[in-house]
Amino acid sequence: MTEKRYYYEPVLGHGLPHDPLNAIVGPRPIGWISSLDTHGRRNLAPYSFFNCFNYRPPIIGFASSGWKDSVRNIVATREFVWNLTTRALAERMNETSASLAHGEDEFVRAGLTPLPGRQVRACRVLESPVNFECRLTQCIQLEAADGTPIESWLVLGEVVGVHIDETLLEDGIYQTARAQPVLRAGGPSAYYTIDEAQRFDLVRPDARR
Repeated sequence: MTEKRYYYEPVLGHGLPHDPLNAIVGPRPIGWISSLDTHGRRNLAPYSFFNCFNYRPPIIGFASSGWKDSVRNIVATREFVWNLTTRALAERMNETSASLAHGEDEFVRAGLTPLPGRQVRACRVLESPVNFECRLTQCIQLEAADGTPIESWLVLGEVVGVHIDETLLEDGIYQTARAQPVLRAGGPSAYYTIDEAQRFDLVRPDARR
């Protein structure tokens, strides 16, 4: 069989209309991150480089290209909230990506309701059906393979409080598709959601013994 592969070395550029990396590693959940600055001013911003990294303690994280308000706030206050983006909230999530002056309130811009957390001062988005209250564990500046620092920071936080809309629980099991989570895909504007028709089940080998 003849192998037909498009090959490129990132340091030399990809030579395509849009960087395929984001499309290949995806679709990715959105890190819709809320924080407060040291003066108590709210910030809410979406990050497409986001995921969960550990069970116990539960640790989630996002990466920021540049030292943005979210990173600055979280390093200063050592707390933040992750809010689940659903299809019903997608347009308002997108509004919070606007470049606003420091101190301007994305909650107000997007018409969202802020509620203080129970374990942290940072506000959660009331309209979002799932919120994780988090305390900062690490903020790491990323490096290239040769050790050169990159202007990107990985922010990791321990989840210390979880809010779940009870309509998303069935017999105590969280129903992922029912929430209609929004996932970032490739290109400048592509997003996806999921539904139950896309589900399939696999039993891990160890569980079959």
